[in-house]
Amino acid sequence: MKAIVQNNYGGPEVLELSEVEEPKIGDQDVLIRVYASAINAGDYFSMRGKPWIVRFSVGMPKPKKYILGWDVAGRIDAVGKEVKQYKPGDDVYGVCSHTFAEYVSASANHIALKPENLNFEETAAVPSAGLTALQELRDVGKLQAGYKVLINGASGGVGTFAVQIAKALRADVTGVCSTANLDMVRSIGADHAIDYTKEDFTHGDRIYDLILDNVGNHSFSEYRRVLKPRGIVIPNTGHGGMGYVLKAAVRSVFIRQQGGLKVTQSNHDDLNILKDLIETGAVKPVIDRTYPYNEIPDAMAYAEQGHVRGKVVIRVQNT
Repeated sequence: MKAIVQNNYGGPEVLELSEVEEPKIGDQDVLIRVYASAINAGDYFSMRGKPWIVRFSVGMPKPKKYILGWDVAGRIDAVGKEVKQYKPGDDVYGVCSHTFAEYVSASANHIALKPENLNFEETAAVPSAGLTALQELRDVGKLQAGYKVLINGASGGVGTFAVQIAKALRADVTGVCSTANLDMVRSIGADHAIDYTKEDFTHGDRIYDLILDNVGNHSFSEYRRVLKPRGIVIPNTGHGGMGYVLKAAVRSVFIRQQGGLKVTQSNHDDLNILKDLIETGAVKPVIDRTYPYNEIPDAMAYAEQGHVRGKVVIRVQNT
């Protein structure tokens, strides 16, 4: 099968189309024919080998035919002998590794049937970003109805889902974004939209129960100015980087208003929650651009600039 692989660390130029072996599946896995995937921050961390810790999973001293990609939307081609809930021909989505390929092996516990009202490309925008937003808000932030929530970086991949999920959970939502994205952030449900080029929300009058920070452009002391005494700020990797989140995790041991490290977990139940939110119209993916499979290096170069509105999607195969 064909896959986009990297044999070195660096920029998008290290990515190349190559023939690789089709993955084998275990008893609890499924083989998915990949129709679409999407780009996440972890993909360019892995591509560049920065921070250095990612090299332990990608390859030391350099990768060998490593395949990027975490999000998958596609059709099941085969199932392991212990898989009972899925069958060949089912359209599914979820999170697994090496999805910039024509086929991928995934644990049956890490996928769900795809939302019926989305096509494969729209569906591919959902898994990683949607799960991160849901789990950060619900599990770390303990979001409740009536909370005043601020999403810093509201126009990005996680941010666009966080705005909608927080609103679906009946929070009062403020989104922080650039001038160009104000209308879009309002259109997906934000009660208030702040243009960061004109206003610094950390010096504003509004006080929040919860801040989800997808940017990392303020210090934690600045965030605490606009947090309630029992409020919490949750750092997400975004363009603040993994080092930012690790630093926050250490500080959370000593500072009450600091969310700890949360590793997004792909699981059937949460994917079904997202599916229900999408099918009822409460949540919809925001897609900036869609690139064909052979233009993944160009897609990575664009995404890495850090100004993506929603998600960058990869069309792997036509249905």
